[in-house]
Amino acid sequence: MFNKKSITDIDVKGKRVLVRVDYNVPIKDAKVTDDTRIVAAMPTVEYLLAHGAAVILFSHLGRPKGGPDPKYSLRPVAAHLSGLMGKPVAFADDCVGPVAQAAAKALKPGEILVLENTRFHPEEEKNDPELAKKMASLADIYVNDAFGSAHRAHASTEGVAHYLPAVAGFLMEEEIQYLGEAIANPKHPFIAILGGAKISDKIGVIRNLLTKADQILIGGGMANTFLKAKGYQMGDSLYEEDALDTAHQLLQSGATNIQLPVDVVIGDRFDAEAEKKIIAIGSVPDGWRILDIGPETVANFGKILAGAGTIVWNGPMGVFEFPRFAEGTIGVAKAVATSDAVSIIGGGDSVAAINQAGLAGQITHISTGGGASLEMLEGLDLPGLVALQDK
Repeated sequence: MFNKKSITDIDVKGKRVLVRVDYNVPIKDAKVTDDTRIVAAMPTVEYLLAHGAAVILFSHLGRPKGGPDPKYSLRPVAAHLSGLMGKPVAFADDCVGPVAQAAAKALKPGEILVLENTRFHPEEEKNDPELAKKMASLADIYVNDAFGSAHRAHASTEGVAHYLPAVAGFLMEEEIQYLGEAIANPKHPFIAILGGAKISDKIGVIRNLLTKADQILIGGGMANTFLKAKGYQMGDSLYEEDALDTAHQLLQSGATNIQLPVDVVIGDRFDAEAEKKIIAIGSVPDGWRILDIGPETVANFGKILAGAGTIVWNGPMGVFEFPRFAEGTIGVAKAVATSDAVSIIGGGDSVAAINQAGLAGQITHISTGGGASLEMLEGLDLPGLVALQDK
């Protein structure tokens, strides 16, 4: 399935290797608060060091506005990585230019350098060839291990690959193998679970999955749009007015495949302390809004998941950041974890829910990229992957 060269296909001894990682991690008071993504890329870093490379790491962090902003500096990430690796990690205040050049030149085999945020240069997101060329000039080989950014054609994810021998890291390889296999050659029954707020973000995904999945279970805010399209009164529930026609079409073409909630948990306001009620799907009273799927829906979804061969899940079933409206998401998480299926959780809130429920160890593969995994589920090519050398 994976037809790109990886770090095991090239000789890195004595070479400077520029590795695009996804270090877009939460930072508070100059400390990393969740290092999942840093840890996920460590096997690649360790392999390169063990095989005699000098390793230069670079990444974006957050959304700085058009220039350097200390709030988005990768310096705390370099310090955190040093602790994880148990060795010094050098840091350069820029990702190109004299500072980066000098730091890269001074680097010896077995040493690590972290460069400053790529997005401190506005040209990064424009995939500017000049910026990509400057990045490439720091090293002999380029490795992309940033699956979470592979759906973006930026200078650091796609542009650099045109100027250096470009291969995949272990994390990129693992992500593509699991997600690619799930879509191209799933073990049936293949069940997809889709949640989150918006149907408009996932129209392409649903269309593609209707041709591949045996069942699509829909919860979260996006279920509201489908329920409204079926003619139910939604009270104050959020739904997408301009996606109703599309929802209607999808329901017609996926009449037997799409499973919607049969009961819901409603709140009298959007608030962690809102009063809650469980009601069957019918009409939501004025002033109330759907904030989670109900217990009967969780049971229905659970029965379907129990017999699954492959499960792919992207997006929570309700407003799970409010504990009293998290039961649907946690219930589905338990059903996924206890099934015998190959289970793949795609990014963001679904991963947070699995971690919150303490079930991460029972999932086959937890993806580090929400947007990238969605684009793969939609059947799209990822620019950061396409740019790498074929086997």
